[in-house]
Amino acid sequence: MAFTSKDVMALREKTGVGMMDCKKALEASDGDMDKAIDYLREKGLAKQAKKASRVAAEGMAYATVDYDKKVGVVVEVNAETDFAAKSDKFVEFVKEVAQVIIDRNPADVDALMAADAGNGQTMADVLRDKVMVIGENLSVRRFIRYEGDCVAYVHGAGRIGVLVQFEADAAASGSDALIECGKDVAMQIAALNAPYLDQASVPADVIAHEKEVQLALIKNDPKNANKPENILEKMIEGKLKKYFQENCLMLQAFVKDGNLSVQQYVDQQAKAAGGDMRLVAFSRFEKGEGLQKREDDFANEVASMVK
Repeated sequence: MAFTSKDVMALREKTGVGMMDCKKALEASDGDMDKAIDYLREKGLAKQAKKASRVAAEGMAYATVDYDKKVGVVVEVNAETDFAAKSDKFVEFVKEVAQVIIDRNPADVDALMAADAGNGQTMADVLRDKVMVIGENLSVRRFIRYEGDCVAYVHGAGRIGVLVQFEADAAASGSDALIECGKDVAMQIAALNAPYLDQASVPADVIAHEKEVQLALIKNDPKNANKPENILEKMIEGKLKKYFQENCLMLQAFVKDGNLSVQQYVDQQAKAAGGDMRLVAFSRFEKGEGLQKREDDFANEVASMVK
């Protein structure tokens, strides 16, 4: 019996098993969906398939840098419960995922799953093994990989992971001053969660919307009823300046010294390094962002399993 890519997708949706395994199952079952499901169960994938419908909103946001290769990674790996996410096996798996991303430079999560993890296994194979050992659905949700001078910071045992990237000349590259600067700025990113790097990074439609909001606020204030348009424009400019200072990392007040902006602090550290360095990118992952957490109680689940 022939089958199509839609059949592969349908089997994947029914079982939660990877695309390649679903294709193999259909090939082995002559396209029969029920037989393919049985095939996957018989191959030991039923446990993963059964759990794939459960939301994995706990886990770990992890950031690390390979200073020899000058590559940094921030990654989020999810589990179903905080109990599993704190286990040594889970933490080891997260670090293994990060190292494969550093070494293999996959384009996305699908490419990561197909990447060579060593010992003749792909990352998909390693993930499947970890699911069986840990007993929960696990998933690599997202990652960012930067090349160059990078600094990583992990807050709260994996609640937040931050990666910052610099462009630096020979004097500043890899210097203690750059690493100290990166740590300080990463901590600020973790705490204040700036959505943009600098003013140039703010999209034009966001600025236009903010102008509309501020203009409406100003006009709704009776004190501004008789003010001319040019005065209102200046008031809007002031409001936008404050918006940029709050939402653009490089314009924020530096948390360790409120007399400096983050940009001024970076310039200060570049001077200490005796060279030039610019912070050009950052990524902040917080575990479970946008995911619905499980409502059931883990202790009750364990009790029910004992019964």
